[in-house]
Amino acid sequence: MTEDDSLFTITEGHLDSGMRGIPVGTCKTSFVDPIEGVHYVGYPVEDLANLEEEDVIYLLMHKRLPTEEESEAFRTELAHRAMEMPTGALRVLESLTTGSSGHPMDWLSMGIMALGAADTTGDVRTDSMNLIARMPELMARIFLLRGGKKENLQPSKPELGLVENFTHMLGMTGEEAERMNRVLRFFFILHLDHGGGNLSTFTGKAVASGRATVYASIASAMNALSGPLHGRANQACLEFVQRIGTDDPDEIESFVRAELAAKRPIFGFGHGVLRAEDPRARLLIGLGAEVCPDDENYRIVKTLREVVPPILKEHPKIKNPYPNVDLGSGSLLHAIGFRKPEYYTTFFGWARVAGICAQIMDERNARDGRGTPIYRPKYIPINQPHRRLE
Repeated sequence: MTEDDSLFTITEGHLDSGMRGIPVGTCKTSFVDPIEGVHYVGYPVEDLANLEEEDVIYLLMHKRLPTEEESEAFRTELAHRAMEMPTGALRVLESLTTGSSGHPMDWLSMGIMALGAADTTGDVRTDSMNLIARMPELMARIFLLRGGKKENLQPSKPELGLVENFTHMLGMTGEEAERMNRVLRFFFILHLDHGGGNLSTFTGKAVASGRATVYASIASAMNALSGPLHGRANQACLEFVQRIGTDDPDEIESFVRAELAAKRPIFGFGHGVLRAEDPRARLLIGLGAEVCPDDENYRIVKTLREVVPPILKEHPKIKNPYPNVDLGSGSLLHAIGFRKPEYYTTFFGWARVAGICAQIMDERNARDGRGTPIYRPKYIPINQPHRRLE
């Protein structure tokens, strides 16, 4: 491929289409195959789902899995950076009203900006590693402060690992903690990255291309993720499951057909790139059989997986009638103790921080270290005839 090779022909029909499918750059961390789903640096995500989350982050940053010694050094560095978080960096969150004040994603974005205000170095790797290392405490503080349980926060123990430290700070112990860690680690790895063009990743890289800080870029990405058409879909999917309220196939079919007739979305199905069942959906539903086989929401999800695709296939305009990752994720989070769906997108955001940071690092190092230029797509003016004031 040379600089003059044509990759894509843009027609008028592509305008005002959200740039969907239009090549604009390259990505070294992951790609999404329409049939086989997301791959991280060439590995299908199912090959990585049971690894330590820190090792998969290392893969995204270094484009190879670490040796045992490199893994230990990487975990030690993250733990050290977590312990060096400036005192009071997240105090701004304590000034917010507890309870239902704002969506948790608003708190996540503000918390990331607060971390940046307290300690930005300007070095993209240093700031990325600091943010990744300090996300577990930010997440734990959001959960406990919003719940009015500030006093329940346990002292951070970053040597436990990213996910394990989060559950520790929430006060989880014993079998409950092990079950929670199992699901969250699995969820975390499956959501780390998803190519370069999804809205949150693209937003974060676009902001970073103007040489904004890592913190400003990632906060922007989290704001993009918070929308109901993007990251908040996992919240909407569990709420959809709970509205159904039964795992009876006939009743579910009637419910789904009624929703379609009313032109309402069927959450948990379809995808902008995939044309088969999302492997992450299959993996999460398989995990559910291990950790919560008798959970009511999980049983509904299993039935939806069987009942819905044939119904959606009756509609020619639906290109992908198969389950996506959101179908199973909410029911698993609910089953392990996270009963408020509005928090689910924060887990998605937490995971995606590492993937977007890795992509920002790649773009800053592109073109022999000169970096990717500032993003500047062209917009064609319409309905603007020349005129003058008389």
